[in-house]
Amino acid sequence: MNRNHLADDPPYLLQHSTNPVDWYPWGAEALNKAKVENKPIFLSIGYSACHWCHVMERESFENVSIAAIMNRHFVNIKVDREERPDLDDFFMTFVQLTTGGGGWPMSVFLTPDGKPFFGGTYFPAPKDAYGRRGFPFILKAVAQTWEQQQQQVRESSTSLPAELQANFAKTGHSAIQRTTPYSAGIVM
Repeated sequence: MNRNHLADDPPYLLQHSTNPVDWYPWGAEALNKAKVENKPIFLSIGYSACHWCHVMERESFENVSIAAIMNRHFVNIKVDREERPDLDDFFMTFVQLTTGGGGWPMSVFLTPDGKPFFGGTYFPAPKDAYGRRGFPFILKAVAQTWEQQQQQVRESSTSLPAELQANFAKTGHSAIQRTTPYSAGIVM
């Protein structure tokens, strides 16, 4: 049985503790690892009763080939939205602003210093389905964009947290305006 860094965490995170993905809980250890290794972060936020969270786990996070891509290119962080509603609110607003929709599981890619630059919800695997790009394609596209256009990704992500804070101050959770992050650089 493979164990990652979720062994002593809340029940939802424990469900992922035997995935081949090298999951970390949100915290200094994972964030420092991303900075030291200069790797983007893949942040997955979900909860125990979420149907599509379990589907994505089965299709992607239990898949050894997909986990290998994740572990090679990203520092992977798993968050229980019920344990960390602050993170859920902040990153859900980012997903809603950048995609026009939201839901769980929430899948967000962050710079090593924690700034979001691309996100979505459920991504099917192992291939495209339901009119959506497959998770392996998304992982490879984000990794390639990071490797080839890292400076542009960093520059574009710096304004997003300010936009998110301004959105919270102006509108709370309603009337969210759609903006365009650097995701334009990720070829779909």
